[in-house]
Amino acid sequence: MEWLGVFVAVFAIFLPALMLPGPDFIAVVRSSMAHGARAGLLTTAGVSLGLGVYATLSLVGLSALLVQYQWLAVVLRVAGGLYLAWLGLRLLFARPQELELDAAARTPRRNPLVFGFLVTMTNPKAIVLFASVFATSVSATTPAWVLVAMVALVVVSAALWYTLVSLFMSSAPVLRRFSGLQHWIERVAGACFVAIGGRILADARNPLSP
Repeated sequence: MEWLGVFVAVFAIFLPALMLPGPDFIAVVRSSMAHGARAGLLTTAGVSLGLGVYATLSLVGLSALLVQYQWLAVVLRVAGGLYLAWLGLRLLFARPQELELDAAARTPRRNPLVFGFLVTMTNPKAIVLFASVFATSVSATTPAWVLVAMVALVVVSAALWYTLVSLFMSSAPVLRRFSGLQHWIERVAGACFVAIGGRILADARNPLSP
């Protein structure tokens, strides 16, 4: 019970932030609607793994390193912003295709797990989120098992949330409603990625802060 308050404090911030639409959410929705539940779930696995990596890195001090060496933060932001913008442009200029209801006919051309992982890892705001979340409750005296449990809960909560999103967006009623609109789904996702990438590039030289 001693550490229950720590978990409550951390996840009272993390869970609402997790559910807010962002690049991870867009990636899962896009994979689920364009390529079916399996692709959506693999993207979910990639996103969850990426969040786990960021949570681990923030606990071992990467956030403090980025604050100390601002040039490294700028490099990471520029690389992440360029990747998301490039990904968005690819979706914006993709050839129109009708949304297939048969999952077998919607095999993605690239690995959805890698896609989800890269989308998460190229979003430098994630490390800021975890730095601010853990800074409120974690100290040098926090036991190792608490830190491991926090990372595990980050991965599990992300996996559960995005699994629900994936299963809903790849369900037959949703696909029937959006049948024939894959072209516009790709355009909307592409525009969102370009906007997020542009925002990251615009903020690249700003001091690292939540």
